[in-house]
Amino acid sequence: MEDVLRIGGACGFWGESPQATAQLLAVPGLDALVYDYLAEITMSILARARQKDATLGYATDFVTQAMVPNLARIAETGVKILSNAGGVNPMACADALRAEIARAGLALKVAVVEGDDLLPRIGDYAGCPEMFSGAPMPAADRIVSANAYLGAAPVAAALRAGADIVITGRCADSALTLAAAMAGFGWQAEEVDLLAAGSLAGHLIECGPQASGGNFTDWRQAGDIARIGYPVVEMTRDGSFTLTKPAGTSGLVTRATVGEQMLYEIGDPRAYLLPDVICDFSGVELAQVGPDRVRVTGAKGRAPSGRLKVSVTWQDGWRGGHVLFFNGMEAEAKARAYAGAVLERVGGMLGKMGAPGFRETLVETFGGRPGEGAYQEITLKLAVRHDDPRAVGLFLREAVGMGLATPPGLHFFTGAGRPKPSPVVALFSFLSDAADLDIHVTLEGAPVPFAPAHPPVIPDVLPAMPEPAAPDPMDQQMTTRPLLELAWARSGDKGDASNIGVIARHPAYLPWIWAGLTPEAVAEVFAAENRGRIDRFFLPGIGAMNILMHNALGGGGIASLRNDAQGKGFAQKLLATPVRLPAGLIANDVA
Repeated sequence: MEDVLRIGGACGFWGESPQATAQLLAVPGLDALVYDYLAEITMSILARARQKDATLGYATDFVTQAMVPNLARIAETGVKILSNAGGVNPMACADALRAEIARAGLALKVAVVEGDDLLPRIGDYAGCPEMFSGAPMPAADRIVSANAYLGAAPVAAALRAGADIVITGRCADSALTLAAAMAGFGWQAEEVDLLAAGSLAGHLIECGPQASGGNFTDWRQAGDIARIGYPVVEMTRDGSFTLTKPAGTSGLVTRATVGEQMLYEIGDPRAYLLPDVICDFSGVELAQVGPDRVRVTGAKGRAPSGRLKVSVTWQDGWRGGHVLFFNGMEAEAKARAYAGAVLERVGGMLGKMGAPGFRETLVETFGGRPGEGAYQEITLKLAVRHDDPRAVGLFLREAVGMGLATPPGLHFFTGAGRPKPSPVVALFSFLSDAADLDIHVTLEGAPVPFAPAHPPVIPDVLPAMPEPAAPDPMDQQMTTRPLLELAWARSGDKGDASNIGVIARHPAYLPWIWAGLTPEAVAEVFAAENRGRIDRFFLPGIGAMNILMHNALGGGGIASLRNDAQGKGFAQKLLATPVRLPAGLIANDVA
């Protein structure tokens, strides 16, 4: 067994640029590449593709763009390939890849992990409540996909059996990286601190270059993002690891870029729940050990809950919308007047037909004054939701059809045709006992011995929740500064919840940031978006806080009518928030 494993993060979503594979295969001593293609909405898209063609239902780009051009190099280097590109049809993905391997005259062996797809027996779970809201399970005939999040153990079993490439369906995003470490180092299921460290490594690289300068608060420091380097983890047997990127690439690997990604899309950092382990990231420490090299230590683990999250996507009506533009003086007032007139006219038409009104409407305006005068340029987003696609189609027609009755200044991009109603795919999550699943692994069609460990279902006991020390103004002269000058921040989503991770640029700032960003203050900043509870969590290891806003995304994903349905811009909004603190708190600090 090796003492260091080098694992590259080559893909963070279905549709990402395929350039990472060739870049990472050039890294000396690389052992494995991981590819994460799946989000909840992706599963529903793939499920619909499988309904139309039984040979589809997987991320075809993985085969055609990531693998085919690089198969010879993969075979030459012996780099292991781990991917959840199988979607809802992992065997079809494997068959397509095997055909390409044979065409290239290579001998790469492909393994498949199955058992996550619960759609064929979704009726068995009819009484399961939604794990966050308690809502009842949707009707079976409206469910599009139902997939449990599998862990790393079956992937590791495939690697131990000699697989060169492992294809899975739905699994935890970080499980692919953890599987490479479990197989490479012989880690066992009870070594929970090691499993937490491997999971953290996977969490850091599962979004590709977001750990190496992408989506970074101080984005100019990342340089030429067209040449950005994808992340590489150098994992050691004791669970500590260094995150870096390929030599000669742009981007940036610092405590800030790595810290932002660590906080991305998590809730309580003491309880990051995964199939193999419950992770505690609150005490993780990051150390800059060289240019573009950050050492990561301190992840802790507890035994898993014995239950797996199952994500169900289901059709919940129809939606449609237009993006239009207004300019001139009072452009925003013109845009909102036009939106109101469209909704009034269509509402009246539906009433005359005896049809119900829209379930939801949304009017959003963006933009403002490009100069110092009264002239404005405004983008108008107008969207509706209804149970009948014909009602949505009527709205889409009239939103343009009233264009000659509009206030002046309306214009829009032409040539694309009128949008069509699209199905609203909503997310429903519930918990299933891990023992209920039938997980099986095959290598080139032959079964791989795999006996999953089923931990008992027991409640988790959280460690104590720390808080930073209260700030002490001590008669100091106070000042107000935007959060951007005091912290880095990144936001993300989990269903209808959004989190914002905030990392202090200096430890002395954190007590003041914590005191300023109370739940009440955050609720005021996001008064137009947030509809639920706001929780805060302290991470003393990296001097950070995580803010979790429940019911903040209008349903989240494609179920939301909002322009920012995943809260990707929430951190940017929060960074403009003023924070009160002593002037000159840090020597040589520029206020």
